[in-house]
Amino acid sequence: MNITHVRMLTVPVSDQDAAKTFYADTLGFEVVTDQSMGPIRWLQLAPKGAETNVVLADHMPGMTPGSVHGLMLETSDLDADCERLRRAGVDVDGPQDLPWGRQATFTDPDGNGIVLAEG
Repeated sequence: MNITHVRMLTVPVSDQDAAKTFYADTLGFEVVTDQSMGPIRWLQLAPKGAETNVVLADHMPGMTPGSVHGLMLETSDLDADCERLRRAGVDVDGPQDLPWGRQATFTDPDGNGIVLAEG
């Protein structure tokens, strides 16, 4: 096998505009692609400089909005980012000191579970 990284992760959402606002404005992701492909809107975002992109999809059969749990994001300043999220109205649990490191959890507008870990 010659796999080098995860290219994309699809996150099912009910409202792509609301999800785009959350991931871009609240989390600071950059829009990689936002285009119509026939009846489908392809909305792809990523943290600046990241190799892995997040696709915010409302069109994937069998994928229910809010069903993703454990999407882990890494930060260099967990305390500051938790405070920023709280100021933006996000309900953040943590940060917590755990045997494997410090992390906090929260959800996106659809209830998809996100872990923010200090790297």
